[in-house]
This record gives sequence, structure tokens and C-alpha cells, in this order.
Amino acid sequence: MWVVTSMLYVDFPNAVTLSFPTEVLVCGGAPKGSYLQAVRGKFIAALKTCARMTITDPNPQWVMETMPMARVMSDMILLPNGKVLIINGAGSGSAGWELGRNPVLSPVLYLPDNKIGSRFETQTPTTIPRMYHSTAVLLRDGRVLVGGSNPHTFYNFTGVLFPTELSLEAFSPAYLDSKFNTLRPTIVAPKSSSGIQYGEKLTVQVVITGKVAPNLVSVTMVAPSFTTHSFSMNQRVLVLGNDKVTASGKSTYNIDVTTPRSDNLAPAGFYLLFVVHQGIPSQGIWVKLR
Repeated sequence: MWVVTSMLYVDFPNAVTLSFPTEVLVCGGAPKGSYLQAVRGKFIAALKTCARMTITDPNPQWVMETMPMARVMSDMILLPNGKVLIINGAGSGSAGWELGRNPVLSPVLYLPDNKIGSRFETQTPTTIPRMYHSTAVLLRDGRVLVGGSNPHTFYNFTGVLFPTELSLEAFSPAYLDSKFNTLRPTIVAPKSSSGIQYGEKLTVQVVITGKVAPNLVSVTMVAPSFTTHSFSMNQRVLVLGNDKVTASGKSTYNIDVTTPRSDNLAPAGFYLLFVVHQGIPSQGIWVKLR
């Protein structure tokens, strides 16, 4: 089983020639034959490779990378700043009832803009194994809600290697540390639940109390995902960038952006809109693209 997630970078260089580089990232999984071996009681080490491809290139090629640890049944969550959280899963065995072993407790952060060899950062471990039937989802405040793990046909809480887990916990990425509060934008406008149109010229107003680096400001739209069995359906991040950042008052700035022009890039529906400043995201607001 392969863990798949996708990331979309959207750029509008001009009204005639549009560039939409689109990247896909695939990480972890189990070697061929792992399921049958696990059924027989032999639990093979999971894969520790990641494969990344820009599928909009004329001649797309996979670029291979190596994670800090092997992982099968993991969940991959796209964060508002374009980084990828790899969380949950097992270090050996296979997806399926009772077939995973060696829970992987440490999340890993993937930094797509770093050089190869420096793209992975191991995070603080949890104490709760989350394997088959675990899940993770991005919250509006930038945390990741994590839950589940039930590798059994029924709910089994005692007398098994990995009991059914009903708890929830939230993983807080480093960008939520209070030391970044002066860099963190607060969205003033538009209001949450606003409607936006395709190809709309949109002004996003924010408050940033610290020194602002206009070239390090971007607006992102994150599609809400439906995560099960190590696959986050509908997941995508659209990086709108900014056309212009202007001061409009004390610690208040207007960011002019263009919304996605095509439902091929962004299907109609609800998105979480974030403003990211120097890698630090605001809280998200819901917008409805139509």
C-alpha cells in the first residue's frame, strides 16, 4: 500500500500564458509480497523511500528520496505553508487486520523547498500506536488532529497486541510556537464563509505586528480532505502567492492575489484560506469557491 498526497503550486504570471506546475509526492508503503508474508507471521520491514514528480513537466521523472525511518499505513497531511507532515503507521508488516508491527511513533516533517538530503525533520514522538484505521486531518488553527487505530475485525481493548484506540490527540507543528507570534498574520478580511469566484482579483487584509517581509508573504488555499486507509482524498494546497503587498494602516497590510482560474485546479467547494508570512501561517478562514 502506497501513501499518496498531492501538492499544487499555482502561479499566474500573466493573463495569456499560465503556468501551473503540479507536484505529486508518494512515501512509504510495503515491499511486494509483504501482505502474504505477514499472513504467514513474517513481518517484512516497510519501505523508507519517497518519490516526487512534477507531473506537468514535458518529460516527468520520479526523484527518489529516503525518509529517516520506514513506514507503512502512514498518513500524509499538507500543511498551510506547503510542508508535509508524515504521521502514524508501522515500521514492518502490511496494511490489513493484525498485520502491522513496530509502530512508528515519531512524525516526520518533509520540507519540499530544501535541498535533497535535508528535506526531512523528525518530530517529537507520541506514546500512542496508530496503525491500521488511524487518521489525521488539518485543523483551521494549523494543528493536525490525529485519531484511531483499530487493526481488529471488532473493537478489542484487552488481550491483543495493539488494542483498539478511541482517543484523539492534536499535533502542533513548530510554526505554532508563541515565539513566532509577531510574524503570524491575523486575517481581517474577507470574513470567514465568504464566497469567491474563479479568477477573481481578491484583496486579503491582515494584521502582522512584527516586521514584514513582503516577498515572503503568500496566500494558500487548502482543500479539506477525507482521510482513510492512508489516503487523503481531495487533498491539495494551492499557493496563490501575491501580486502586491501594501501597508494600509498600523500593522495592517493588504495582499492582492488572484484566485484559481479553473476547476481543473480547484474544484468548486469549501477551502481553508491561510496567509503565510516567513513560513508562519495565520489561522485559516473558510471560503467557498464557486
